[in-house]
Order: sequence, then C-alpha cells, then structure tokens
Amino acid sequence: MEIRKLEIMHKIILITGGQRSGKSSYAQKLALSLSPNPVYLATSAVWDEEHRQRIERHKSDRGPEWTNIEELTDLQNIDVNDKVVVIDCVTLWATNFFNKTNGDTQASLSTIIEKFNQFTQQDATFIFVTNEIGLGGISVNDLQRRFTDLIGWVNQHIAGQADEMVLMVSGIPVYIK
Repeated sequence: MEIRKLEIMHKIILITGGQRSGKSSYAQKLALSLSPNPVYLATSAVWDEEHRQRIERHKSDRGPEWTNIEELTDLQNIDVNDKVVVIDCVTLWATNFFNKTNGDTQASLSTIIEKFNQFTQQDATFIFVTNEIGLGGISVNDLQRRFTDLIGWVNQHIAGQADEMVLMVSGIPVYIK
C-alpha cells in the first residue's frame, strides 16, 4: 500500500467578523478539513485569571490533533513549513505591538506588515482570524480610534495578500474572495 503525503499548498486565508461571530470555530473546522494535525498559533497575552482559564479551556477543546504554539509578536520565527496553521488572532497580535509602541499606529503597522510578510514566505496554508472592529461607531477616545485605524489597515494588508477571505456573520460564512 502506498502512503501519500498530504500536499500543503501556499495559501493565505483571512477570516474576519465581529465578536462571537464564529470566526475561530470556522477557522478550526477549516484547518481540520485540510490537515489531520494542524497548528494553532495563539497571539494573546494572558491578562488575568479568567482569561488564563479561557485559554486553557480552548486548548483542551481543540484536542490532541492540534499543535499549540503561543507567540505574542515574532510569528516570523515560527517554522510552519508544510503545515496548516490557524493564527488566532490578528487583533490580539496587533495589540501587542500597539502596547509596545505606546499607541504609535505607524510604528506598529510597519512592524506588523514586515513580520507578516516574513512569516507568510513559508510554504504553508495560513488561516488568519481577525476582528472587524471598524463597523461600529467612531469612539470619542483617541487611543481607541487609533487602534481601530491600525486594525483596519492591518486587515486591508492581509486581505490584499489573501487568496481567500470569509466574513463571518452570526455563525454563517459569507465568502468575499
């Protein structure tokens, strides 16, 4: 009997939507449909005990078929060649840069784009999860407005590079590209 190697193709998929729209669940199901052993690349810092417990619950819910990696900023240093990888999420990844630069949108944006471009040079299938936070009203808070701008620009860059893009609306995937 011949054993065939799963062919992983270079592809970038962006999944966006509002909070609790089903983005992560959809991304995980998609990854499992493409690979029996996908990678879950978490970008969130742990900010309190409730959040730590949530992270542990999510790891447990994913199951043993997943390789879980946590990296706050330097995704480009993670070897995902020949893998299907879910990056969850771009918004939290960008938050880490925004906090490091004390809210400097341009410095954050240029660093994020540089690291994204380096990371996605690998021969892998990348499934990026992000939040569409710019659909609401305009905040009266300057820091929130700058962060919303940052996420909008980062999302535009990733969408421009993406082979596929899905907008999640109330658990329903809407295929954009």
